[in-house]
Amino acid sequence: MDPMESLPEAAAQIDLWDDLAASLVKISKSHAFVPEEQLLKFVDYLEIKLSSVQYLWLDMFKGSPCPKLIDMIDVPLSHIPVSVYDTSVEWLDKFSIGLLCAFVVWSLNRLLTILEPPQQGGHQRRTTSKFHVAVFVALAMVLRNEPNTLVIVLPTLKEDEYQGHDKLPILVWMMAQASQGDLSVGLYSWSCNLLPVFYQENLLPVSRSNSQSMDLILQLAEMILSNLDARTILVNGTVIDKQRLISPYAFELLMRLTFPASSERVKATERFEAIYPLLKEVALACEPGSELMKQVTQQIFHYSLIIAGRRNLVLAKEATAIAVWSLTENVDCCKQWEKLYWENKEASVAVLKKLVDERGDISIKLASSPSHKFTLNQTMESIRLKNEKAITEGGTIGSRYKEADKSCKVMSGRFFPENACLKGTAIITAVVLAAVAVLASNL
Repeated sequence: MDPMESLPEAAAQIDLWDDLAASLVKISKSHAFVPEEQLLKFVDYLEIKLSSVQYLWLDMFKGSPCPKLIDMIDVPLSHIPVSVYDTSVEWLDKFSIGLLCAFVVWSLNRLLTILEPPQQGGHQRRTTSKFHVAVFVALAMVLRNEPNTLVIVLPTLKEDEYQGHDKLPILVWMMAQASQGDLSVGLYSWSCNLLPVFYQENLLPVSRSNSQSMDLILQLAEMILSNLDARTILVNGTVIDKQRLISPYAFELLMRLTFPASSERVKATERFEAIYPLLKEVALACEPGSELMKQVTQQIFHYSLIIAGRRNLVLAKEATAIAVWSLTENVDCCKQWEKLYWENKEASVAVLKKLVDERGDISIKLASSPSHKFTLNQTMESIRLKNEKAITEGGTIGSRYKEADKSCKVMSGRFFPENACLKGTAIITAVVLAAVAVLASNL
């Protein structure tokens, strides 16, 4: 082998040097009772075969500005022959998910060690280029072939030791690898671990470091959603391990980032506006009536009602629409609304007006069953009583209560016309009884 080769040249010779499958069988037999050692020997095997590679891709993580994700995602596997990849992942399939998760964390720790600047007077660790190339290749194979390993280690990746602008590029790269195996895993990891980071960075003064980090985080979401099958896959697979791809908390952050006050708009705002419609569809996709969705709609209703009362009119408008959606999807949100009414008067007026102004699907869903109608009727009556009390007591916002009361009456008349009939019947009955009493007294 030449004293210096590129990664594609070295990788192409793996099957020429010896039989990869035979080598993997030998590793399995030699360490049959220690599966952890088998994985480490696999990395050693790759290290030996790639020993002549002078590969500086790791420097991309240290550079400024950060590279485009599209240029990073297929490295290093784009340089690995398909036959080598297929043989390797078939062998990796025999390991338990728990062991592979441990391997993912081990690999990440080794790569982060390589990224650390050398300490003066410190012992030089095993950080040769051939070692990190071997680890990168093995880690990429595991993440693509078994994306759920990333789902399991996501809580670990939230720990302090994995935070920071210098560590973010490699974490994004890992999520991008997993998304190649399962698009849903990619989006879940983004919304669970990266979106909160973006939100916090967005609150800080603008700097080169946080701008690059925010750009890289958005690139991952844009790359995932650009897949031609993204909508079908993500909307139909909204849950991973009983967790929503876009949790209610993540959706709240998404709303706030997409609809900031006009004075707070930044370059990233337009990019969020572009990806928001599909992410919203994923966040609200549901199996009607499921217990999980009932919990989700109640959480979404709670924060959307609070946001609907904010002075940011654009955000409030979107939040109002989401609150109405929650009511139509889960009528139990009505009971929740009664408890939240006093603290969210402005928002409640907006929601009532939205219910009055919009018909079609909203009317059909709310009137879909007698129990739904009964629950909504109780809520309207409860709110009307609250309004009447507030109007009687007076105050500076009495007009808002009157407006809310008017909307309640419209809703009652639209969905419960029988109430008006009952009132009319009661009046007629009273008149008839009075007339009968008069006639009886004259006899």
